[in-house]
Amino acid sequence: MNTTILRKSVLGIAGLAVAGGLAAGPLNHHTPTIDTRPVAAVQADKPAADTLIPHGVQGDQSRIDLNDEQTNNAKAIIAATKKAGMDERAAVVSIATALQESKLENLGHLGDRNDHDSQGLFQQRPSSGWGTVEQITDPEYATLAFLKGLKQVDGWQDMPLTKAAQTVQVSAYPDHYAQWEQQAADLVAEHWNS
Repeated sequence: MNTTILRKSVLGIAGLAVAGGLAAGPLNHHTPTIDTRPVAAVQADKPAADTLIPHGVQGDQSRIDLNDEQTNNAKAIIAATKKAGMDERAAVVSIATALQESKLENLGHLGDRNDHDSQGLFQQRPSSGWGTVEQITDPEYATLAFLKGLKQVDGWQDMPLTKAAQTVQVSAYPDHYAQWEQQAADLVAEHWNS
């Protein structure tokens, strides 16, 4: 059996089995709507808003205050995105995914609160082939692994963020990535050139 199909099948079954998992976040029972409000102007030395959020944000947006560790993890995601030769939009998708999965905290094994063996910024699983525990808890490695998956999604650049992220992550809560798009775009705008 094709390993991609097998991986997606295993991840899909695992995602459904852990409907109340750690990274699920609040349940969202409404249909996402496109927010057509203009995005705040970005300074000339920062990426343009239409590059960061080309489709506008979907639904209500969440935002958390970040500590130094979380900010450093966002910067590590940006650095790994550049290393992979990908653009600002890939960094937005990556950071939004990590905000949903771990709130940008590099999580180790959480015992009974763990979603199977999910760990790191992206809650990747060693048992699903993402890498060893040491690898997936390394922000650069975890980001490059996520981006490798994103590159395999045909047309990810033209998809809403939540669809692109879900295609890689196979979450039991596929629409939850959308709520972090604005904060992820703000972080990329702030740190892309720093």
